[in-house]
Amino acid sequence: MRPPAFAFAAAAIFTAAAPAAAEPYTIDKSHAAVTFTVGHLGFSTTHGFFRSFDATIDFDPDAMETSSVEFVIDSASIDTMWDARNGHLKSADFLDVAAHPTITFKSTSVALTSAETATITGDLTIIGVTHEESFAVRLNKIGPSPFNPALMIAGFNATGAIDRTKYGMGYGAPAIGAIIDLRIDLEMSPTN
Repeated sequence: MRPPAFAFAAAAIFTAAAPAAAEPYTIDKSHAAVTFTVGHLGFSTTHGFFRSFDATIDFDPDAMETSSVEFVIDSASIDTMWDARNGHLKSADFLDVAAHPTITFKSTSVALTSAETATITGDLTIIGVTHEESFAVRLNKIGPSPFNPALMIAGFNATGAIDRTKYGMGYGAPAIGAIIDLRIDLEMSPTN
């Protein structure tokens, strides 16, 4: 029979080896953006963004695969820098913002692909239709702010493409591109 001291030492080793639980982080909206591009009739590319969004993030920099995110976008905040087009995108032909005021993404898994990259998979809901989507995530940098060393910052970008027709937005496709290229850039810090 091993002495009790061994049991305590083993417990301490296994506890130390276990990853710490992911903790809440808050995004810095002054350094965050949700942008997209879509082809227009084969002649050009339309650029747009969403002005209003929020996220609930649990993050562990030492075990990023345990992290999770729930992203909520205000559908009516879409902006393509052209008022008439914005109005059409908010209509029932596209986002139907009166009936579906939010676009949501809730992660289900994070798979590391390198020390700085991962694939995040989750459920994306647009106009009430949900499909599983995956996005490539890159950690740009993590460390203390050069202006406030007490503030830890993690900076990421996430990219991916979705087929809008899967979500019931078939208007104009394929002349107006069915594939929407998405990009999210953000900085975040531990929630106080």
